[in-house]
Amino acid sequence: MTSSFVVPVIDVQNGNFKELWPAMVVAIKTSSFVAVDTELSGLGNRTSLLAQSIEDRYKAICHAARSRSILSLGIACYKKFSNKAADTYLVQVYNLTLLCSEEYIIEPQSVQFLVQHGFDFNKQYAKGIPYHRGNNKGGSDNQGVNIRALFTELLRARKPLVLHNGLIDIAFLYQNFYAHLPDRLVTFTADLSEMFPAGIFDTKYVTEFDLRFSASYLEYAYKKCKLDNSRNEASGGTGRHVYLEFCQYAGAMSRYVDHRICPAGPPISEQTDICSSFSAFGWCSNGTKCPLSHDTDLIILHDDKSKHDKKRKRKRQKKKKEGEVEEDSSNVEGAPQNKMPHLELNPDEGHQALFAGCLQSANLIDSNTNTQLHDGENVKTESEEKELCENNVESTNTEMSGKSQNKADTGTHRAGFDAFMTGYIFAYSCTLVKKDEVDVSGEEQMWLPTSFNKVYLSGKATPLNIVKSTFSKSSKAHVQKMEMIWEGKQERMDNAQ
Repeated sequence: MTSSFVVPVIDVQNGNFKELWPAMVVAIKTSSFVAVDTELSGLGNRTSLLAQSIEDRYKAICHAARSRSILSLGIACYKKFSNKAADTYLVQVYNLTLLCSEEYIIEPQSVQFLVQHGFDFNKQYAKGIPYHRGNNKGGSDNQGVNIRALFTELLRARKPLVLHNGLIDIAFLYQNFYAHLPDRLVTFTADLSEMFPAGIFDTKYVTEFDLRFSASYLEYAYKKCKLDNSRNEASGGTGRHVYLEFCQYAGAMSRYVDHRICPAGPPISEQTDICSSFSAFGWCSNGTKCPLSHDTDLIILHDDKSKHDKKRKRKRQKKKKEGEVEEDSSNVEGAPQNKMPHLELNPDEGHQALFAGCLQSANLIDSNTNTQLHDGENVKTESEEKELCENNVESTNTEMSGKSQNKADTGTHRAGFDAFMTGYIFAYSCTLVKKDEVDVSGEEQMWLPTSFNKVYLSGKATPLNIVKSTFSKSSKAHVQKMEMIWEGKQERMDNAQ
């Protein structure tokens, strides 16, 4: 197994934002891809977020993004080396504490959840980086040192954007740092396709439909990728592996670094009885009071063993005589019992009680064209409610110093480390891409061809495709913004000459 490593996360707030600005801009511009995660003040009506119609879902997200705010922004910049071992990345992680200058709704449940997991609201209100939402005001988006200008630099860099379950994240980013969200989903996706020409990648979609893991919540997907990467490297195979390097911060910069320890392998847990709800969806209605284990490392090992046992069982069944009972076909192939990530469950079995438990446990979500989706499997079911709950509590048990039995992470850099985990999942997934799918010119133009511009949708068999069709138009605000962004860049180039 690979040795343990420490992830340095830079804490960015209003007092050091200007000092750290040059380093952040360079990190974004020189990166191969950028992973992003957010912490939000709430989302309002959760039922609307699971509406049968994707257009209705989008309207609910727009309402939330226009009335709530981003409290924390995580940015992880992954730069792939061309002169080192394959898939070696230099990683720089930033956690930005933000404070919206306008009135916004913050939900009590969200406050409770964030405080439980180490978010410091005193720090946010005293040191948060101020910003305004909606359309540009006074040309501040392409000049000065502010969060909207940083988002403009991200667009100018034209790098692949990586998110986990990212529809809500990208909508909040658009409304808070870019422009007023368009009323129609088809216009929104058209704008996004031009804002991020290198593509948008959703690692939850990658985990569900490409990697086919037994579960796809962020912490599970990250630790599973890290474990598989370690196994592949230890086996001495010829396959590609992910190697990470981090900047060594010294002097004044070292004051802003929060170090997150990533153990080499799963720690030994005394609690061996696994919580089936947390195991499958990354959340539990009992929260920290649950007597069962929420140890993701233990869950992964259990899943791997179960998968191996089922393979052996299938081999034995092939040798059995006809007429004997075969393995229950209702289980997803290769998935542990009670884990059916792609199938709808019976909505009559504990639906109301389950959803109520979810809302009590946490209420925070980290976010005629090709954009239209098939409306199959549109009934809101138990599994969809679990998906929503999963988003609320995703990765609350991130890497700690071996204390994986704890059910709350006391760290303060949740958005930053979540962005790091999201980027790691993407980097590992890219090692599985066949060589004939990679552009040989030196830069991987299509990192994951099967997941390019596909955003995960809870309870749907198909993703949201980020495209601009011949029947859709970009929003007026977006067109004006793009003109401002690229004219501003040209002006700086002219001044430099």
